[in-house]
Amino acid sequence: MDKLNFKLLQDADLKGKTVLVRVDHNVVKKGIIHDPYRIDATIGTLFYIIAKGGKIILMTHVGRPKDKKTGTINISDDTSVQPIVDYLQSKLHITIGVPDFHQYESKGYIGIETSINHMIKDLKENTIDCIYLPNTRWFAGEESKGEECERFANQLAGLADIFVNDAFGSWQPHASTVSVTKYLPSYAGFLMQKELQNLDRIYKPERPFVAVVAGAKFDTKIDSLNALLKVADQLVLGGVIYNAYLCAKYGFEIKGIEAEDMEHAKVFVEFAKKYPGKLIELPYIIESDIMDGKIEGQHRRLDIRKIKQGTKLNYVLDVAKESFLEKSVLEVFHNAKTVFVNAVMGYTPFFNEGTIALDQLIDENLEAVKLYGGGDTMQELKRLLPGLYIVALDNPKYYIFTGGGAVLKAIQEGTYQGLEPVKALCR
Repeated sequence: MDKLNFKLLQDADLKGKTVLVRVDHNVVKKGIIHDPYRIDATIGTLFYIIAKGGKIILMTHVGRPKDKKTGTINISDDTSVQPIVDYLQSKLHITIGVPDFHQYESKGYIGIETSINHMIKDLKENTIDCIYLPNTRWFAGEESKGEECERFANQLAGLADIFVNDAFGSWQPHASTVSVTKYLPSYAGFLMQKELQNLDRIYKPERPFVAVVAGAKFDTKIDSLNALLKVADQLVLGGVIYNAYLCAKYGFEIKGIEAEDMEHAKVFVEFAKKYPGKLIELPYIIESDIMDGKIEGQHRRLDIRKIKQGTKLNYVLDVAKESFLEKSVLEVFHNAKTVFVNAVMGYTPFFNEGTIALDQLIDENLEAVKLYGGGDTMQELKRLLPGLYIVALDNPKYYIFTGGGAVLKAIQEGTYQGLEPVKALCR
């Protein structure tokens, strides 16, 4: 990472300053934290600010409270920051204030209310140790454009002296990630710096470089897949995007594959012809008659090399573990020097053998750098292989990004400055 392009947290004068910190603590689902990894990853930044005499105001988004069709924002306990606050208070033995706003319309909170000034006074007088703002996506201005966005960003900036972005995973250009940088001196936190440094290991990988990508929708991945085909030595697909690829290439009909995915898959198949030998096909798949369980007698293993064109299949819900015992597949992963994984191979929570076999095979390569995308990739590694997950957290050969989507976006753009919040730190 080119340090000259960024203002880094360690270059900021923090003593006596109020510091607005954007984090990606989006780990709450229906009021429960399933994995605090993304919270823990920011603690170094928070400790440093406090140690240097700064006063912290935190903010994050949680979930998707906005109805895309109506624009209505649902403010509820399901997307509250309170579980995060409870976790931090318990872990760090500090007192955190959460402002209670009341000016609410169907499209969210109107803005920051003056009642917060009493809490900021308490922060400066050490009555409380930190302030945690409500979910940024509860505010009408967060995801808006134009004047409404700028007004909210200006209100946020009015709370503090300095802005620190430590939310690599929050790559969307919103008020709390981009617009606020126009109004405050802005710096990259330690987690942001670490994520960008590890992103360089994808941009400039030690080769052979193998990428594994899965997903439920082809349209959200196709640009990243195209970019990876160019830069990786081998690319492996999983999930629904692999099913759509098989339909497009071999003329199978797989239940549940939508027409839109098929159209994107056909374009990708044609694009992949420019890079012969790069796309590694996993030959064994698991077909199931039902989606709500892996029930004996209602699923079977198939070899794609023996399926005739035009064959109609039921749901294909996993890659069979036998795929990862194929000599050609073994060689690809055993010879790799860099592996990037943003993939859950099967339909969770019932179809897990493809993901387990993939992660175990990657771990067999002791020399390779293993870079895991965040989100579901990280949570499934923890759920299915908890021992490996714990080892990976402290193993220098592993790095687990806090935002898989952000990594894919950065790969697609070809530079981390293609991420608007990162570019905003270069002003």
